[in-house]
Amino acid sequence: MASLLQPDRVVYLVRGEKKIRAPLSQLYFCRYCSELRSLECVSHEVDSHYCPSCLENMPSAEAKLKKNRCANCFDCPCCMHTLSTRATNIPAPLPDDPTKTAMKKAYYLACGFCRWTSRDVGMADKSVASGGWQEPENPHTQRINKLIEYYQQLAHREKQERDRKKLARRRQCMPLAFSEKYGLGTRLQRQRSGAPISTLAGLSLKEGEDQKEITIEPAQALDEVEPLPEDCYTRPISLPEVTTLRQRLLQPDFQPAGASQLHPRHKHLLMKRSLRCRKCEHNLSKPEFNPTSIKFKIQLVAVSYIPEVRIMSIPNLRYMKESQVLLTLTNPVENITHVTLAACEEEDPDDLNSTAKVIVPTKELVLAGKDAAAEYDELAEPQDFQDDPDVVAFRKSNKIGFFIKVIPQKEEDADVMVSFKIRHDFRNLAAPIRPSEEGAETTAEAIWLTHHVELRLGPLAP
Repeated sequence: MASLLQPDRVVYLVRGEKKIRAPLSQLYFCRYCSELRSLECVSHEVDSHYCPSCLENMPSAEAKLKKNRCANCFDCPCCMHTLSTRATNIPAPLPDDPTKTAMKKAYYLACGFCRWTSRDVGMADKSVASGGWQEPENPHTQRINKLIEYYQQLAHREKQERDRKKLARRRQCMPLAFSEKYGLGTRLQRQRSGAPISTLAGLSLKEGEDQKEITIEPAQALDEVEPLPEDCYTRPISLPEVTTLRQRLLQPDFQPAGASQLHPRHKHLLMKRSLRCRKCEHNLSKPEFNPTSIKFKIQLVAVSYIPEVRIMSIPNLRYMKESQVLLTLTNPVENITHVTLAACEEEDPDDLNSTAKVIVPTKELVLAGKDAAAEYDELAEPQDFQDDPDVVAFRKSNKIGFFIKVIPQKEEDADVMVSFKIRHDFRNLAAPIRPSEEGAETTAEAIWLTHHVELRLGPLAP
């Protein structure tokens, strides 16, 4: 089916901040705005950080402090798989009698995929399985930390200036009576005399740190560089001993040139994120907080609310000849859905990619509600929808097959593209229903939604 093996063959148009065409399986549906949403027109919010190996949950502040890496899990520097701790017995001298030896347990890191071990780079074994492993020190750590502090100070000053300008604009529009009422007269006088205001809201640095100036020394270019070794051009190259570009970029602070300089790296943390509609600010997707759970508290995917169009069979398409294409339409909701199809108008701004004329059924298509137990219930009576056999090819539960006619208009090697509008009714069962005056609760009112659908039917037949 097109939605499983080739999802980009049937796309829906999302009219957000910019028009995006995407498969229905990659879209969300906002029940409050009654509109489709893509990943580019929603707000992304980080809920939690966790390690994909040990599944340790970590607050955002702690994750930022640890540079978004797990302290206990490591990645193989060669193949990037997770390293495991292995135990072995090694002879060790006794503390009472150094001439005698006894077997002692030692632990080291090993990769089960490429067989790399921490002993390959000379890392010492540990006597306990848990704890920190020996890590190489970066010679430029002090310089980098000083640069970070310097730019943090610059960012703090820029924030101070922005807050002063905002406060100055507010005071120009503030009447004098209000300033005296709320005790701002002395602060206004101090500003007029030119004294700086240090008690601004939202500043993170302390008052004593304002006076501390951080200066950095400019980088100096070297006139002399380290010469290449004499055997640089004559020494035979052993490819297993040379690191790949990916291995070097994964360790940008060292960029090892040889395989003997590769050290294990702390594993990157993953995050659970929520998606929020930018228009109404309601959640579209919210996962559970537990890292071991793959369930969602809220998951408003479009395939659960919008009828899905799929391509079932495509005949041989020929230039300026009419062909009949069989499509399927699936109803994802539990109530009966009425669907009407319409061809795009000539000057439709959404119809940009069509290369063929399409003739869609003029009759209304009625889809039965989704019933998970219907296919197992042998005694259930089939509903009679009085389908036209020229339009509806088959009907099974909440899915129907229907025909459309396609006439290619361009004799090109590119794929044939057709577009049409799909209009269906939708009942928002999640919205609160107000009881009627007589006391009986009224059902949710149906609203009609229209979507622009594009199909890629493949190339013309030779």
